[in-house]
Amino acid sequence: MTKKIGRPTDNPKPYKITVRLDEKSKKILDSYCENNGTNQMEAVRRAIEKLATED
Repeated sequence: MTKKIGRPTDNPKPYKITVRLDEKSKKILDSYCENNGTNQMEAVRRAIEKLATED
């Protein structure tokens, strides 16, 4: 097996998910990303972290 090339990370992300969104949810996500200068996956990670702090 060949060694992976790239920068090592302190926080690997080995899990992949796929989400289907309706138009309203997509617009909300796009608006959040634009207003906060982030990409969609980072926005989803932030939302998941927020869910964890609600409990």
